Amino acid sequence: MRENQYQAGLKKRLKSMFPDCLVTKLDSSDIQGIPDLLILYKNKWAILEVKKDAEAPHRPNQDYYVTKLNNMSFSRFIFPENEEEVLNELYKAFKS
Repeated sequence: MRENQYQAGLKKRLKSMFPDCLVTKLDSSDIQGIPDLLILYKNKWAILEVKKDAEAPHRPNQDYYVTKLNNMSFSRFIFPENEEEVLNELYKAFKS
């Protein structure tokens, strides 16, 4: 599966899990390495860097931003192999 196909399905799953959330794609041409998706839910936010699989390479600065943004709120790399785990963690973070 291509990354954009996985990302489209993931956005639908997020909107189903968190009714009334906003999910938007961030522009990596503005900040090189910024993760792909911003999720706004009630008074919380999260950012996800979407990869097509666990072996997909990380681009420059992606690790930096995922770590930095996780220290602020919630940020993870997500791919099919870890999706269930990440979405469970996100659910706990948004519901706390």
